[in-house]
Amino acid sequence: MKDFFDTWKFKILIAVAVFLVGLMAYAGANGRLTAAPQELLSVAVAPFQKVAAAVSGGVSSLWEKYTNIDAIMEENETLREENAELRSQMVEYDRLKAENEAYKKLEQIQEENPQNTYVSAFVIGRDTLDEFGGFTLDKGTAHGVERGDTVVSDEGYLLGVVIEADLTSCKVLTILHPSFNASVVVSRTRDNGILTGDASYAEQGLCLFTNLARDSMATVRDQVITTGLGGVYPPDVLVGTIVELLPESSGKSTIAVVEPGGDVFGAKHAFVITQY
Repeated sequence: MKDFFDTWKFKILIAVAVFLVGLMAYAGANGRLTAAPQELLSVAVAPFQKVAAAVSGGVSSLWEKYTNIDAIMEENETLREENAELRSQMVEYDRLKAENEAYKKLEQIQEENPQNTYVSAFVIGRDTLDEFGGFTLDKGTAHGVERGDTVVSDEGYLLGVVIEADLTSCKVLTILHPSFNASVVVSRTRDNGILTGDASYAEQGLCLFTNLARDSMATVRDQVITTGLGGVYPPDVLVGTIVELLPESSGKSTIAVVEPGGDVFGAKHAFVITQY
């Protein structure tokens, strides 16, 4: 029995008894003796009430999210459809804007060259292996485009010639290509020659005016245009500007390095001359 009084269970029992006596004494002093058990019970169960409330709130929130998941998914689907529609409208807007700008340029170039018939076309492809800037346009035989048609920039500068044409597209050989040849003339001096491409100059976006007379009075900054000789290219199509004059190796003629007025490598739009 003596050993029991030394155990921790006895010590806890004494502590609880002291606590209850103190609580009853406090309640009696404040006239709340009858309420003491209820308060004690409230103190004891308060933590459990908080836990229960938290669990209840969590379950309620989870259930609300679960019941709303269909509505959320439907709303997300609606937003996706609206975004797709907006993207489609933006693509259509960009296309109409580009076409509108192209038609404005077409009107201007047509006024300057009323004898020519032009087809407006956009660049839709480039051969990355073609060091001479060849490209594909989105107009073909269905639009009146044929092999051999002249291709010019928005400002009317010579870009190349159509070498292949199918129903809805065509491929263009540019003036930078060594296979390209066109009869040209220096507009100021009327010296004739042949415009062609050269591999050593193509990377710089330049081409050559060959067979220029040795005694030519042509100088740097002179303009070069087509002659129309041979009927392959229309006459008076702008080509570019002479940037350098070099003696030909045989000494019988001069070579003029020409900077095209059109951006061969960067062109996004062009006009095909189908009649002239």
